[in-house]
Amino acid sequence: MKKRNKNAFTLIEVLTVVFVLSLIVLLVAAFQKNVFSLNSIIQSGLTAQQEGRQALKTIIPEIRSISPSSTGSYPLAEVQANSLTFYSDIDDDGLKERLRYFLDGDILKRGVLKPTGDPAQYVLDNEVVTEFVHDITNGATSIFSYYDTNYDGTTDPLSDPVNILDVRLIEITLIIDGNGSNPPEAITLKSKASMRNLKDNL
Repeated sequence: MKKRNKNAFTLIEVLTVVFVLSLIVLLVAAFQKNVFSLNSIIQSGLTAQQEGRQALKTIIPEIRSISPSSTGSYPLAEVQANSLTFYSDIDDDGLKERLRYFLDGDILKRGVLKPTGDPAQYVLDNEVVTEFVHDITNGATSIFSYYDTNYDGTTDPLSDPVNILDVRLIEITLIIDGNGSNPPEAITLKSKASMRNLKDNL
């Protein structure tokens, strides 16, 4: 009669150990996946916030320094809920660039057009368009709101269609959600800028 080796594992014990180890590996992998996913969500949210803040730091000084174009056109060319076109010397070379901000899908784009020739002219084909802010989710909320000389901090924006000659202050509202329906929630960035060269009593 054979004696059972007390140091040997039975098949059931081996299968139990393999099952437990497999379960541990799966749990660790799932946890790691969740950590990486959460990190990616947080990172994209922070990137969207940073991009939006940087955008406002760029556009606000441009609006403040709005002035007549190099051809003598009025400083503002177009004022719409989700698009704004104006003239400003953004590189201090004495020539006024034509700046166009417009929403394309969920991307706020920026078009820069330098005047050329003598006399100066703006050739639309020369416009350089770049992606300015991603993941815009404004929906029915206007990106650009316009106020006249009567703005007192609580005044409603001018209603459509906006008379360009009435505009004295522009508010920018960016609602950005880099994660879609996932947390964290969308952030809202707002800023206002009055146009120094068109200033009345603001």
